[in-house]
Amino acid sequence: MQLDEILKKTRQLATEVLSVEAALVDKEAVWPEKSIRSLLDAGMGGMMAPKETGGHGHGLFALARVAETLGEACASTGLCFGMHCVGTAVIAAKATDWQKEKYLVPISQGAHLTTLAVSEPGTGSHFYYPQTQLLPLSDNEFCIKGKKSFITNGEHADSYVISTVAVDPDADPNLFSCIVVDKKTDGLVWGPKWQGMGMRGNSSRGLDIQSARVPASQLLGEQGDQLWYIFNVVAPFFLTAMAGTYLGIAQAAFNEARDHLQRRNYAHSGAGLSQVHVLQHKLGSLWAKIERTRRLIYFAAQEGDADNFKALPALLSAKAEVANCAVEAVNEAMTLSGGIAYRENSRFDVLLRDARAAHIMSPTTDLLYTWLGRALLDQPILSD
Repeated sequence: MQLDEILKKTRQLATEVLSVEAALVDKEAVWPEKSIRSLLDAGMGGMMAPKETGGHGHGLFALARVAETLGEACASTGLCFGMHCVGTAVIAAKATDWQKEKYLVPISQGAHLTTLAVSEPGTGSHFYYPQTQLLPLSDNEFCIKGKKSFITNGEHADSYVISTVAVDPDADPNLFSCIVVDKKTDGLVWGPKWQGMGMRGNSSRGLDIQSARVPASQLLGEQGDQLWYIFNVVAPFFLTAMAGTYLGIAQAAFNEARDHLQRRNYAHSGAGLSQVHVLQHKLGSLWAKIERTRRLIYFAAQEGDADNFKALPALLSAKAEVANCAVEAVNEAMTLSGGIAYRENSRFDVLLRDARAAHIMSPTTDLLYTWLGRALLDQPILSD
């Protein structure tokens, strides 16, 4: 499926399904099942899967565009689908023939949802230093022990890409591994349901992995490959999915403000708000802010797809900049819309709470700017 067709389908589903479900997803804090299933049924699940497995073989630019469209309609759905795309990209990066058949073919068919499980309660934003153990039971089987946190899609995914300590006796103690674990694996114990202030549908739950036995065939790449995955797959796709989703929030806020200014008239004079010079100026400035951020995200994604050396600084700054943009855009759009925007359970209520997560979700904005500075100074990025 070409990108134009994917974007057309995305816009259609965003209008017909996501926008309809968004209020319920936020109000009830429920995982956006209908929206996610509509995307999978439409053939979108295999966006990041290679064509040889029935997927579409797209990269970062396609992910940015799709996440933006989804985020504009329902940020929770944008984040949930984005994490599926990230998980797919990680599985695909060094997939064996067995892993292609086991995971990537059903993903391409819309029959399998995956996600990341890398964050842990004890390491916070340092998600690249997992403490979860991968213990060899034999040449053919591992035992996994540890705790994961903030797993988007929670118990709704069919598989989880999990980061672990590399425990091969001959492995460097600073190396880590990635392994994919099936939902039905014994020993997976889910924590309480997600009750977030915003992004209320992402089902971001904790997972206690209690001696889960996993076939060695589910190891991704080699033991010790986790940092390779972090820099080459997880970070680019994760940052792009996040950036696109939050860009969609900013655009949704702009649309709300512009629509308000175009339809609102003063009762005493008949003049429209769209004729007020200061409001025209503020709306123009808001458009420019969002568009600058959009161009940075698109540039970062395209450079990443081209494997250009400029990609890393651009990708790091894209997520940091869109966090500022989304929060500022919603605040400014609310001001432009006046007191009516401050109603409880209004569209702005949802956008404001969803946007605020952009600074908090790892990597945090401050950490990204620190990494960006290190990259620009040729210093080790992960030198904490």
